[in-house]
Amino acid sequence: MDVTKRLWIYLGTLLVLSFSALLWTGSEIYREAPPMPEKVLSESGSIIYTLEDIQKGRQVWQSFGGMQLGSIWGHGSYVAPDWSADWLHREAIALLNIWAKSSGDNLNYAQLSEENQAKLQGRLQSRIRLNTFNEKTKIITFDKDRARAILKVQAHFQKLFGDESSTASLRESYAMRNNTVPNAANRHALTAFFWWTSWATVTNRPGSQISYTNNWPSEPLVGNKPPASTFVWSAFSVIFLIAGIALLGWHHAISQHHSREQLVLPINDPLRSIVVTPSMRATAKYFWLLLSLFLIQILLGSITAHYQIEGQQQYGFNLSEILPYALTRTWHTQLAVLWIATAWLATGLYIAPAISGYEPKYQRMGVNFLWISLIAIVIGSFTGQWFAVMQKMGLKYNFWFGHQGWEYSDMGRFWQWYLFVGLILWLVLIARSLWPVLRVKSEPRSIVALLMLSTIAIGLFYGAALISNEHSHISTIEYWRWWLVHLWVEGFFEVFATAVLAIIFTRLGLLPTKTATVAVLFATIIFMAGGVLGTLHHLYFSGTPMAVLALGASFSALEVVPLAYIGFEAYHYYQLGHATAWMQRYRWPIMFFLAVSFWNIVGAGLLGFLVNPPLSLYYMQGLNLTPLHGHAALFGVYGMLGIGLVLYCIRGIKPDLIWNEKMLKVSFWSLNIGLALMAILTLLPIGTLQLLAAIDHGYWYARSADFMQKPIIDTLVWMRVPGDIIFSIGALSLCWFILELWLNPKTEEDSSKQNVGEIN
Repeated sequence: MDVTKRLWIYLGTLLVLSFSALLWTGSEIYREAPPMPEKVLSESGSIIYTLEDIQKGRQVWQSFGGMQLGSIWGHGSYVAPDWSADWLHREAIALLNIWAKSSGDNLNYAQLSEENQAKLQGRLQSRIRLNTFNEKTKIITFDKDRARAILKVQAHFQKLFGDESSTASLRESYAMRNNTVPNAANRHALTAFFWWTSWATVTNRPGSQISYTNNWPSEPLVGNKPPASTFVWSAFSVIFLIAGIALLGWHHAISQHHSREQLVLPINDPLRSIVVTPSMRATAKYFWLLLSLFLIQILLGSITAHYQIEGQQQYGFNLSEILPYALTRTWHTQLAVLWIATAWLATGLYIAPAISGYEPKYQRMGVNFLWISLIAIVIGSFTGQWFAVMQKMGLKYNFWFGHQGWEYSDMGRFWQWYLFVGLILWLVLIARSLWPVLRVKSEPRSIVALLMLSTIAIGLFYGAALISNEHSHISTIEYWRWWLVHLWVEGFFEVFATAVLAIIFTRLGLLPTKTATVAVLFATIIFMAGGVLGTLHHLYFSGTPMAVLALGASFSALEVVPLAYIGFEAYHYYQLGHATAWMQRYRWPIMFFLAVSFWNIVGAGLLGFLVNPPLSLYYMQGLNLTPLHGHAALFGVYGMLGIGLVLYCIRGIKPDLIWNEKMLKVSFWSLNIGLALMAILTLLPIGTLQLLAAIDHGYWYARSADFMQKPIIDTLVWMRVPGDIIFSIGALSLCWFILELWLNPKTEEDSSKQNVGEIN
């Protein structure tokens, strides 16, 4: 059997088995998710909360930004607390104080002797972990002391999300605008949602001594500590990683013994003979949109980071009343995905006709319509989010047109449907252009087929964002959300990029098509082996059963395996960049591809595995070590790749222009150095200090105002400034370089005439 055909069979079998296991896990998550009570009662029969309160409270939470202001179960932003952990600690302290004062000495828990504190702590753990949910009546019942403690914490949060002066300093520390939730009834409902997420973190599953969130977060007072399974599966993840690297190393060593196909390098640039069609030329406007989104994202990132210093202010101006933290962070994270996705969408639209040499009817009109739609989606969704966060929309329309509150999936459902339709249009436009190549049996067909399949997956798998609805269980929503964030962004876009790069190098005549085909298929198999089920490592503590932790730990370790040998890929890119004299024309796209390899090793590999094992993530989830991995992987890998692809497309659209190499050099090194400084000077040290605090005192403390407002944290946040400035210089240099190509183009012919004139 042909090697290519065998690899296709392996890939198909792998995907069927992986997605079957992933879907089975989803059914288990649905079945074992933390229950939603119809009522929460005190032993006297008085109602504390109802199911309607909890559901409405989640709507309120989503409307002001949800995960963009603090976090729930560790997922979200990092300045405000994790509301689940914060409520849990406050409720535990309130209950301990009630018991301490009832002893007759009228002392708070902190004033008791260690012996008496230990007695009350033992009593607390036995009471607060007890599951009183009645499966038949769907009612949770608490004794009068627990009910009093809940009401006390409830009062705190109602003040915090209003404008009471007693909590003003906390709002400033948390970067919250005053009157985040102006409606008193909505504030009451919000506390119901926070209480329920906290209840799930400490209440033991029926027949188990482990809570619904696998004992997350760390909280010594209530006995929340890593269960034994986190140690076991973390050890297994390391074993799987070592075994995977060894097997891939063995394969790499064996493959070196096979003779490579002899290749005669082209004398001239093969891409200069490509006829640029009207639709290919129309993709240029995507690059302008991309650059605009990129610059706005950087500006919003600096504003968001500065909120951690002044809380509600920006250098003395109360910007929180116009653009609060939750909104700037929403737009910052959303734009990161949007501008990178725009780069890749434009590349697909450019490269499909370039591969086939075929321009379907109305192709240019489709490219232009999709561009207009992208602008409409950005403006429309951002406008709706502003009205939502400013509490000017109301809960009735928020889900469809406002802010959904889920990080990276924030836009209203209407705009998600619009984007989904746009992606289907993108898929159709590419399929029409590639069809002449796919219908003919030829050597490049396998790579083109893989490109087409990844395009189909990108178009269709965004639909995962549309499966859950407004009142779906939060565990179910998290499951489908990570299909979008992990599988869509990190999975199928990765396959798409791999296929595009292979096509680029085969078209340049620098790689034999057969060699490239085998390499691409093998790389896809290796990546998807860990990538599909590796989705579950995001869900260890999201109200999911132990099977999620076991599968996620095992397969997410395999995601790192191909990255261990990424250095070979980097060296290969370097060799290709020096293969012929005319390859100097593609030096900077190649350099950005080299940067992708570097950040794949560091950001996705080293920093990714730092947080992936269950025991690591138990303490690190929602600390600054998470965005350390996120920034290095998202921009370092996908952002750099997007820029490299943009430069490649521009070289094709305007093949005769002379590039300002100095400006590109400044851009390349500034972007890489700025990103590295941001990681090393700020995110890494803050995350490490938080990690130590979480281990020593509990997760709540690592996210508290007491810890996050320490002078050392302020200093480390200010240390972002050098890196941010250097990074911004890189972005501006890139924009100036591209702007110059259009406004002040210099061709090779102009340069020759100038040289002749100087000689004469």
